[in-house]
Amino acid sequence: MYPGAHARTAPDKVAYVMAASGEAVTYRQLDDRSNQLARLLYDRGLRPGDTLAVCMENNARYLEVVWAAQRSGLYYTCVSSRLTAGEADYIVNDCGAKAFVTSWDRRGLAAQLLDRTPVVQIRLMCFGAVEGYEPYEQAIGQYPPAPLAEEVEGIDMLYSSGTTGRPKGVKPPLPMSPMGTPSGVTVLCQMLYGFTPDAVYLTPAPLYHAAPLRFTMAAQRIGATTVIMEHFDAVELLRLVEVHRVSHTQVVPTMFVRLLKLAEADRSRYDLSSLETVIHAAAPCPIPVKKQMIEWWGPIIHEYYAGTEGNGFCACNSEEWLAHEGTVGRPLFGTIHICDESGHELPPHETGTIYFAGGAAFEYHNDPDKTRRSRHREHDDWSTLGDIGHIDEDGFLYLTDRQANMIISGGVNIYPQETENVLTTHPKVMDVAVFGIPNEDLGEEVKAVVQPVQPAEAGPELERELLAFASQHLAPFKVPRSIDFEAELPRHPTGKLYKRLLKDRYRQALS
Repeated sequence: MYPGAHARTAPDKVAYVMAASGEAVTYRQLDDRSNQLARLLYDRGLRPGDTLAVCMENNARYLEVVWAAQRSGLYYTCVSSRLTAGEADYIVNDCGAKAFVTSWDRRGLAAQLLDRTPVVQIRLMCFGAVEGYEPYEQAIGQYPPAPLAEEVEGIDMLYSSGTTGRPKGVKPPLPMSPMGTPSGVTVLCQMLYGFTPDAVYLTPAPLYHAAPLRFTMAAQRIGATTVIMEHFDAVELLRLVEVHRVSHTQVVPTMFVRLLKLAEADRSRYDLSSLETVIHAAAPCPIPVKKQMIEWWGPIIHEYYAGTEGNGFCACNSEEWLAHEGTVGRPLFGTIHICDESGHELPPHETGTIYFAGGAAFEYHNDPDKTRRSRHREHDDWSTLGDIGHIDEDGFLYLTDRQANMIISGGVNIYPQETENVLTTHPKVMDVAVFGIPNEDLGEEVKAVVQPVQPAEAGPELERELLAFASQHLAPFKVPRSIDFEAELPRHPTGKLYKRLLKDRYRQALS
């Protein structure tokens, strides 16, 4: 199960199409080009276990690059194209990349990385080149499109998004299995989400993130067609579903919010009847938002909870969610344990740190301390992603927040996700971040920063309206002391909010 097999049986079938440019790449083209790059990498000395890094926007070359690494037995590290040079060089150096592939769109960043990444031996740039980089298309064009004599499966080595500090690479064991061996995500896509070769999968998020990358590659192992959005836009997503007769897609909760904030004329303009399965993850989804999406699109919405680390996987469909509102599902692999601060296991409905037992092995690359902190103090095979939650008597998991986000105000633990979920449902709120800022008496106080739907409405009157709204739904200690407004919040395209940037700004201002 990999593009090469489909290149033989259905060579002219579209493997993926770029949504904005319309460029379509067939399975034959994907297979040929990934073979050519694989041969270049082998010819230049890369062997199984070595690392390739790629830093590009969503474009038509991205998947041939990662498939070349996958079929060469390499680790491949996908670097966010939004990073600064200092952030990007840390990842490229930390992962030990011997090859680095980027694009003309990222040429400014690429030029800065030349002197910052001394271990890199091969530098390729797609769609053009600057000094120090070989033109990608010209370089691979010198090699035949035949596969390597010995192909073995590689694997991604991805980095956390760095919402609480320096990102860390999640390094799983290298599979070294025969090329075509199905991945775990491939099996999930087939068995749980109904992917078939006839599926059309729409991915609206950056391919450098774990879920978009892995699900898109799984769709190609199965032989489906993928529609890749260069950038997310709510109206454009609806249009693409109609135009391409999309059957499957995966989004994050902030995309649901953007869709629900659309004018009714935009929401009802497009034919969405082809949709069979809509998957969401990456962050907790407010209950009212999920309910409205199920009412709009029907009981086709699936949720899962997992991490790049692969230590466990929970899932639920619409029917299960409606019977257990707010859940992220029951474990399909890995056993859940909820523990208090002392490591003692808690009964159902009590909130604590979420641990998985029996999941995949992983380590944080070059960070044994973080690896150790992710393990339970008494059970080495129990690991946590740093999330807090509880289970019910039926074994369904509910997320509360992340440990790092917790606010301690007057000795009371406050989880800002709950306050965010309430404010998000206000019709005048497009996005919101809630976090703790220093308070001389309480230690911390609850602060909210809101991105309004209409920027002109930002001001004291809207602040009073939102505080009153929050007071109707939350205990007084969970209501923000004050609300500020921003034109746009620093949110990762995958949906994760960079609260650290906001918190640091306020702490510096108050120090």
